[in-house]
Amino acid sequence: MRTVWDSDWSRLLLILLEIEKSTVAGGLHHLIIGINEPAPGPGRFQYAELNRDGDAELWSPTHVRPDSAAGVRVSAVLQRQLDIPWLGVTSPGAAEKLGCSNLPLSPRQRELCRRRPFLLPSIQDGARLAVAECQSQFRHERWNCSTNQEPRVFGHELTSGTKETAFIYAVTAAGLVHAVTHACSQGNMTECGCDTRLRGGGSVAEGWHWGGCSDHIQYGTWFSRKFIDSTVKNTSMSRGGYTLSTMNQHNSEAGRQAIDQTMSTDCRCHGISGSCAVKTCWRMMAPFERIGTYLKDRYEHSVQVTERSRRKTRRKDQHRLHLDKHQLIFFNKSPNYCLEDRRRGVAGTRGRRCNRTSSGPDGCNLLCCGRGYNTHVVRHIQRCECKFVWCCYVRCRRCESMNDMHTCK
Repeated sequence: MRTVWDSDWSRLLLILLEIEKSTVAGGLHHLIIGINEPAPGPGRFQYAELNRDGDAELWSPTHVRPDSAAGVRVSAVLQRQLDIPWLGVTSPGAAEKLGCSNLPLSPRQRELCRRRPFLLPSIQDGARLAVAECQSQFRHERWNCSTNQEPRVFGHELTSGTKETAFIYAVTAAGLVHAVTHACSQGNMTECGCDTRLRGGGSVAEGWHWGGCSDHIQYGTWFSRKFIDSTVKNTSMSRGGYTLSTMNQHNSEAGRQAIDQTMSTDCRCHGISGSCAVKTCWRMMAPFERIGTYLKDRYEHSVQVTERSRRKTRRKDQHRLHLDKHQLIFFNKSPNYCLEDRRRGVAGTRGRRCNRTSSGPDGCNLLCCGRGYNTHVVRHIQRCECKFVWCCYVRCRRCESMNDMHTCK
């Protein structure tokens, strides 16, 4: 058993995560964490007890003081630990080889996986979609959505409460909805299929009717909520501030709403000689690239909100905010991501390739944070001027070109 006390919750979280990293291999199985500030009432302190069974990699709460602020705060800590490690299923073959029991899932997610094992390929597909799209959207920016081999995949960004955290939660929730819904429409699921609610409707006067296979996003949305969201109710605004858990929950829901907001109607014509006398229409999800672009725009216009623990100093500012479920929200301003910080999982931009002529985020001036850049001459060899020769082969020339490549100092 080990007892840890500190006067700063953010530092306490880092201590907890470091303890977890250093003890997964064995040794520590019971932990008490707490804060030195007394909770309301004489002689009471904010604390929580956590246990780890056997060689499990996840901590679970055995007791959280119900009448203290720590109850909410430690729940947020556990939410950070337990609900996103499922992204670790992105490793090739992980789902097929390990099954539900040994995947990096929370106990609640693992139980849901056991009850619906047919959804496991979709869970893996959703995680891969999310990671790939995140890296595509940010490939030219200082934070390029870099990942690591740990179950948390995104490392410190999952717990930083920044705009990047908001985007990660939104895109992962959207990825899961998209993957599950696609599997439903393909007929790969026993519990869902096409959305038949629209069939039979339409407009005779305009010459079209609903038919085909509309994507059943309601099932995918339901499963994404069940799998990702905690049981904490998102009532934060009525209480004057967010916890990290409810902030993540809000952003996950914004990601699901992005699926609905980007859906389109597709139609097919029927008639003699392609006259399009009648059209059959159905609703379909947008390609995930478009959903990623939509969420990137939400990221650019995300709103900073007050953390519940700081509400006394910023209460007036909080009441001026009018948030809807489509907006992304965050607590903390992002670091500049210029320099490597291993403790916080920041890779820095040294060695990153930049565009010398661009004035955008991929330009050498911005991407290299004013440190300057190195120029290398790279020889590129490729086949060119290919011609088909009868019979039957293709003849090509071997062409060389010399190109400048710029990398940040």
